[in-house]
Amino acid sequence: MGLGWSSAEERRPLLPQPPQQPRPQPRGPAGVPAGVPAGRLPPLSGRVYGRRWLVLLLFSLLGFAQGLVWNTWGPIQNSARLAFGFSGWDIALLVFWGPIGFAPCFFFMWLMDKKGLRVTVLLTSSLMVLGAGLRCVPVSDPEIRKKLIHGGQLLNGLAGPTVMNAAPFLSTTWFSPDERATATAIASLLNYLGSAAAFLVGPLVVPPPNGTAQLAAPSNTQHIKDRIEAVLYAEFGMVSLIFSAALAYFPSRPPFPPSVAAASQRLSYRRSFCRLLSNFRFLMIALAYAIPLGVFSGWSGVLDLILTPIHVSQVDAGWIGFWSIVGGCVVGIAMARFADFIRGMLKFILLLLLSGATLASTWFTLTCLTTVTHLPLTTATLYTSCILLGIFLNSSVPIFFELFVETVYPVPEGISCGVVTFLSNVFMGVLLFFLTFYHTEFSWFNWCLPGSCLLSLLLILCFRESYDRLYLDVVVSV
Repeated sequence: MGLGWSSAEERRPLLPQPPQQPRPQPRGPAGVPAGVPAGRLPPLSGRVYGRRWLVLLLFSLLGFAQGLVWNTWGPIQNSARLAFGFSGWDIALLVFWGPIGFAPCFFFMWLMDKKGLRVTVLLTSSLMVLGAGLRCVPVSDPEIRKKLIHGGQLLNGLAGPTVMNAAPFLSTTWFSPDERATATAIASLLNYLGSAAAFLVGPLVVPPPNGTAQLAAPSNTQHIKDRIEAVLYAEFGMVSLIFSAALAYFPSRPPFPPSVAAASQRLSYRRSFCRLLSNFRFLMIALAYAIPLGVFSGWSGVLDLILTPIHVSQVDAGWIGFWSIVGGCVVGIAMARFADFIRGMLKFILLLLLSGATLASTWFTLTCLTTVTHLPLTTATLYTSCILLGIFLNSSVPIFFELFVETVYPVPEGISCGVVTFLSNVFMGVLLFFLTFYHTEFSWFNWCLPGSCLLSLLLILCFRESYDRLYLDVVVSV
């Protein structure tokens, strides 16, 4: 089961004794109760609290808001160009602030490991409030307004390391082993659902400029700007409300741990990085996650730009992006619940999802090359291929997170998942960097999708899975 990764001392549970003390037992050598086999710890059980769902809800809403604010501009890029004078470079940079915000990712890993979840969440939510507020500052100078909007997007990007990394840490801290994958899926995928909501809210609230869609009534620049500002104010109010709720109640941990693994001693910050960088199996699955998810995240952020050359309207692009992410969130939670019931199947689930993603991305890419492949380019084919791609890739996120934690346990969850999400944002940042300076042709971006999915599939196929954390909970606690 891969137990060579941790020593016996590192795996020793630190659960305190429950309130009802058991009857004293005769002690054998080294203080182990008589009758307990060598190397086996006495039975220990955790406790779960109903408030865990409130903690999960607050964290998930925070991730939802961060994704919504990050993806504000991509779905309405044509309207934003007219209202604020944004260029193609500005639109790409507004999305690019997301991966740039991951630069201090290692600081947030350290903060989560040393200070706990409450301090990290409050710092993250305060950055989001400040960033959303900056975007709403009413100034008449268009250049200053641009800088404030860019600054707000950067501050919101700085919240990314917490909302995208902390889901496995939260699920281990608050949830029992048969609920962990489900909690990880909800906490991590709500961030993607926020990005999907931007595809829905933006195009429905903000009208496109004349000439990009058929409108019942013509719109003007001031009207478009007023509708965009209404969206910005609404997002600021939502972020402020979530921050207030987290400030009122968001404990770092429950009074009593829910499992043996939740109470076990973990590696230090420095030793965790040494363990990760020397683990070839971890590096394999880290690349298998980071490459396709990084490419897909960058592709989703500029989906409107990619679909505009093939005459897809801003509204249709918004609906395609919305349903692709929503489908991924629904299927991802269902897959995570399935993984909770049938343990030890994470690799098999990932192979199925990545195979589907490879086929769907290839279909979409070939469809966009209709002059070469002669495949029918219709609304139905675009919707189907994009939605299937989003379903397969987005639903793999919580499964990947659980596999990371199981593979490198007792490395803290925030550190292991932080490293892989940092790598994912590096890949997304590189692609958006090239897009920023080469935004007249997008066919190369489409080809990155099937290539990255196929590479990830091959890496997972060669990966040898292990379940250290599951072993500790299921075997040691029996």
